[in-house]
Amino acid sequence: MKLVVTDLAADRGSGPIFEAVAFALADGEGLLVTGPNGAGKSTLVRAIAGLLRPSAGTAVLEETDDWPDVPSASHYLGPINAMKPALSVFENLSFWQDFCGRPALDVDEALDRIGLEHTRDLPFSYLSTGQRRRVSIAKLLISHRPIWLLDEPTSGLDAASELHFAELVREHMEAGGIAIAATHLPIRVDGMKRLEFGGTVSA
Repeated sequence: MKLVVTDLAADRGSGPIFEAVAFALADGEGLLVTGPNGAGKSTLVRAIAGLLRPSAGTAVLEETDDWPDVPSASHYLGPINAMKPALSVFENLSFWQDFCGRPALDVDEALDRIGLEHTRDLPFSYLSTGQRRRVSIAKLLISHRPIWLLDEPTSGLDAASELHFAELVREHMEAGGIAIAATHLPIRVDGMKRLEFGGTVSA
């Protein structure tokens, strides 16, 4: 499978946010999107995810019959954790697994992978900022999607959790997945390409 982005552009109404963004990622490849605040990193990820309409260009899948389009093949992890505060951690993740389909790890296995199995039955609202983010990361593990679209994924994490998240991204890519991360903080995964807004894609 290949994700191909061609001449993608977005406009905020008063002018372009970015223009003519182009790159291609095959199985096992990743891209770090960097740049200053307001450069359009998050907007790019949302446009690829299908959450907003680009003003020009396309993001399409090639060489696959398993997924009809990019949004259906993608997990999107944004700055909002998308969990119900009153529901338990287990209830939240179970909802998302049922909603997304294509189960991968079961909920308890995913919680074990992020080191939060002890929070299983706690209301999500009881968790610290970092724990809430880690539970949201667990959502990537409970349903299979070959593309991970990550917007500031390590926000709120401590250094140890950042390293653990990098390990999860590395494992996803080694299994043939594709990852795109818009971030101010480096994700320590060797071999990811880089796209700096105002610059070009590089290895």
